[in-house]
Amino acid sequence: MDIKVLIPIAQGTEETEAVAIIDLLRRAGIQVKVAGENEIITCSRGVKIIPDILLQSIDEDLHYDAVIIPGGSQGVQNLIKNEYLQNIFDKYRNTHILFAAICAGPLVLSHYKILKKESYITSHPSVKEQLSHYQYELESVVCDNNIITSRGAGTAIEFSLNIINYLAGPEIALKVAEDIFYNHSF
Repeated sequence: MDIKVLIPIAQGTEETEAVAIIDLLRRAGIQVKVAGENEIITCSRGVKIIPDILLQSIDEDLHYDAVIIPGGSQGVQNLIKNEYLQNIFDKYRNTHILFAAICAGPLVLSHYKILKKESYITSHPSVKEQLSHYQYELESVVCDNNIITSRGAGTAIEFSLNIINYLAGPEIALKVAEDIFYNHSF
């Protein structure tokens, strides 16, 4: 499988969301590149993650099939301020790659103009008002064309499985769900 996914993280990223996404996508055989703003990222609860690459070192000629944003309010604000991430979103804004975000992460998609007024989304309740001008839903995971959003750490597994389903198909998503004893159907 030659599916490539970029997961940007920053100081204050929510670790449960980041690790669940990275782990489950890699279990599915998806090539995950974790790009950080620093060589060591201290997450929202103090867990440290060593990214595969720095955001400023991303090869702009490399094609990604998805960009996935974990939440964590401080991490999201740091990603919004990151000029290197701006370049990535500029490159992919008008393409049909998958954009996915969980918790406060949809704020990044909004900031970089990935979301349209008619986009169906969800998020952590703490940022709902900032996203109320979209078609806001209360489901755990909302899939709208090439955009998948989710509520928070408690929905990270379901969110990740929906991403796998989108990128690799239901058979692989079900296999990963079975492997981790997660009861889910597609």
